[in-house]
Amino acid sequence: MSQSLKTIDPERLSPDLRAAFEAMQAQVVAISEANVRLEHLVKEMRHALYGKKSEKLAPDERQLCFEDLEVAVAEAEEHQARLKQDDAPRKKTSKPKRNLGNLPRELPRIENIIEPDNTLCPCGCGEMVRIGEDRTERLDIVPAQLRVIVTIRPKYACPTCKGGVTQAKSPPHLIEGALPTEGAIAHVLVSKYADHLPLYRQSQILNRSGLDLHRSTLAGWVGKASFHLTPIVDRLAEHLKASTKLFMDETTAPVLDPGRGKTKTGYLWALARDDRSWGGDDPPGVVYFYADGRGGKHAEEFLQGFKGILQVDGYAGYNRLTKGSRTDGALTLAFCWAHARRKLKEIYDRDGSEIAAEGLRWISEFYKIEAEICGTSSGQRLSARQTRTKPLMDDFGLWLRAQLARISGKSRLGEKLRYIHSHWDGLQIFLTDGRIEIDSNTVERTIRPIALNRKNALFAGHDEGGKNWGRIASLIETSKMNGVEPFAYIKATLEAIAAGYPASQIDSLMPWAFNQTSS
Repeated sequence: MSQSLKTIDPERLSPDLRAAFEAMQAQVVAISEANVRLEHLVKEMRHALYGKKSEKLAPDERQLCFEDLEVAVAEAEEHQARLKQDDAPRKKTSKPKRNLGNLPRELPRIENIIEPDNTLCPCGCGEMVRIGEDRTERLDIVPAQLRVIVTIRPKYACPTCKGGVTQAKSPPHLIEGALPTEGAIAHVLVSKYADHLPLYRQSQILNRSGLDLHRSTLAGWVGKASFHLTPIVDRLAEHLKASTKLFMDETTAPVLDPGRGKTKTGYLWALARDDRSWGGDDPPGVVYFYADGRGGKHAEEFLQGFKGILQVDGYAGYNRLTKGSRTDGALTLAFCWAHARRKLKEIYDRDGSEIAAEGLRWISEFYKIEAEICGTSSGQRLSARQTRTKPLMDDFGLWLRAQLARISGKSRLGEKLRYIHSHWDGLQIFLTDGRIEIDSNTVERTIRPIALNRKNALFAGHDEGGKNWGRIASLIETSKMNGVEPFAYIKATLEAIAAGYPASQIDSLMPWAFNQTSS
């Protein structure tokens, strides 16, 4: 078409034809430019899909690797320091030799003057006079605002005698001799594990405010906080495992394998409790356990101490939990109708199978009843399921067996129907107990934030990073499940730990026990 246009002499055309000719020429140019752009985009797409990739670590990969390793080192150092501590009074520690950052002069200062309880001279000479003060500066972070907390402790001495000097004690800090307040540490934790900001990105953000804090400095804060929060997460897991019904699911947690310059597949196993749908008394919560594999042995390890009903998907790795040889006794596995429904939905979406559509209609009837009884007591739910759902389920079972008898087991539809049939007993358990849900969507909702973090941070930089990821995420997501603002909870909890909160009262530090109005 373009070649034929070149042979035309525009000067010989009438004004109308000349205008049409010029419009057609402009159209040809636009089409040619569009084709060039499309070819370029296709080339870039092919390169992204099939182009060679270097085995060397990219800058972001190196940052994440260093970040999680430094967190792990800081946690180990804190653990070692605590083991060596005795009951003697704390001594002044020398300044660490690592990069601790600085506090710019332009940041606002909030002075907190701590006066002694009594300024009377112990010799009876009267009031002491102020002779000086000690000033310490620590970085405090509140959302969208940087500030410096200045703690002033005036010193008093008697001008008449040598009765000594009195001064208020220095307030306790989670990290002695370091810059951050507990609020600053909480902000870093929430930013990393709830807002999906790796530490090197947080360092870049702080740098734009004139605050020079290296990633390694932030990693040290996170590692020490993780160490101090570990007993709370362990106690949270004990609370959950004391229940008689829990959910469990696992999701991939890609972890960098520095030796190979690639990532390997780790897993975060979520153990959740949520009895709100039937008015249960136990508060909701979730704990994430990291493992380097998906084998059922990991689930068995994480569930030590739990007895009861475990609601899961159809993953075969959970089957070992039903063995009588299990230390805590065999568990009852309740399976998930949402997973069963997805099997049929895949077939229907692919080829519009009428048999799959009919199966989906059956399952939708079960869910309609569940929607009506959600929020009622466990007894009411059980009664409705027995009188309304069970007859439908029996009919669906007859339909399922009839379809299996006439459909090839090697076909995709046959495989999906056989999946439902092989998990039939576990799919029926919700009919016998009003506390059990029809599916495991409850725990699936708790792993969505993990998927978001995985998408934004790409992967954990080390296996130890996966463990810290699960530990802090457990407190953040449990807070959210209980309507508690994560930053406020973690800040208050770190402050309580710094103040020497007694281990015997650790239950008061659970997220559901946090009184947000008094924080």
